[in-house]
Amino acid sequence: MQDTELTRLVEPILAEAGLELDSLEVTPIGKRRLLRITVDGDGPVGRGPLLDDISAASMRISAALDASDAVGNAPYTLEVSSRGVGAPLTESKHYRRNRGRLVKLSLAEEGLTARILDVTDDVVRLGIDGAEREIPLSDIRKAVVQVELNPPKEFALPGDHDNEDEEA
Repeated sequence: MQDTELTRLVEPILAEAGLELDSLEVTPIGKRRLLRITVDGDGPVGRGPLLDDISAASMRISAALDASDAVGNAPYTLEVSSRGVGAPLTESKHYRRNRGRLVKLSLAEEGLTARILDVTDDVVRLGIDGAEREIPLSDIRKAVVQVELNPPKEFALPGDHDNEDEEA
């Protein structure tokens, strides 16, 4: 089984679903193999893929794998998932998909937590304690989204504050 053959099989299916391949790993586990596919994409509001889209793509990938010899005859387990909230932001598209979210950054001289306001191909604009700061993406050693249970309304995802005005 070659990863390039698997990639050629998987990428068109993901593209048709509006998803992109983030990583593909094949790990032997006893007599079986684990085929772990991580996907990403803009989704309907530019904030990442929907679980329903990932699930549908997973079923199509499974059917395509069963119909091909890309995985050979040995049994395998297919796992398809999104990058996840803890995945480091490594490309401008990752920052763009997380606009409005709180992120913990490691720079050469400091670490900071800020909100992603905007991003270009090579610079991220951050909100830090009411001020704005631009940082070249090349200066960021590591960036990880922080989970916020109650983000400010202007940065909330659609549906986050739907029940806020209802009485308890």
